[in-house]
Amino acid sequence: MIELRPFARLGSADHGWLRTWHHFSFAQYHDPDRMSHGTLRVWNDDEIAPDTGFPPHPHANMEIVTYVRAGAISHQDSLGNKGRTEAGDVQVMSAGSGIRHSEYNLEKVTTTIFQIWIEPTERGGEPSWGTRPFPKDNRSGRLVTLASGFDSDTEALRIRADARVLATTLVAGESASYEADRSRHLYLVPATGQIEVNGVVVNARDGLAIHDEAVLRITARQDSELVLVDAP
Repeated sequence: MIELRPFARLGSADHGWLRTWHHFSFAQYHDPDRMSHGTLRVWNDDEIAPDTGFPPHPHANMEIVTYVRAGAISHQDSLGNKGRTEAGDVQVMSAGSGIRHSEYNLEKVTTTIFQIWIEPTERGGEPSWGTRPFPKDNRSGRLVTLASGFDSDTEALRIRADARVLATTLVAGESASYEADRSRHLYLVPATGQIEVNGVVVNARDGLAIHDEAVLRITARQDSELVLVDAP
């Protein structure tokens, strides 16, 4: 099963400082048919204006992965963590039993991010935060795991979920593949470009909900950058 969710049909909101598009029900956008995809609960496509951002607010019992597409995001939380994550890099926050954080765009340009929430395998636990670079050149032509709950993914940021977040960049005509158990729920979004996945054409910022597929065959029709979540 492959369901294309065109960018133009996503839920959206314009708060002035923040323009956001929701792949799943979130905040004031509610669609009973798009509450989640397996344990993937949120995929927001955010554009944050310069010198603005999300003031301190709480979370609990959620794995929150931020993929920075352009600009940079500056993080601060109630654990004392501070950090700046640039385009192409990733930060992960395990909200655990509870954490407060802020996310600001302190740059002179608009910052764009994918904000991805995945339900944890267990509730509670000590909250944590981490970030690391993932140079795009190092994932050219192959899917690289950015965040994972699997012990075998030793180079990825750790999340407390039976899931992984992957990304790749492909030049036009280049292909990559991904194998998964048919019971898994996969969700794929190109940040840029245009790709074809198992015969389905996917444009930049479209969503592709996938289930009961053993292999994804991804071919770039244009130079493309994409992010993929594999969740139960």
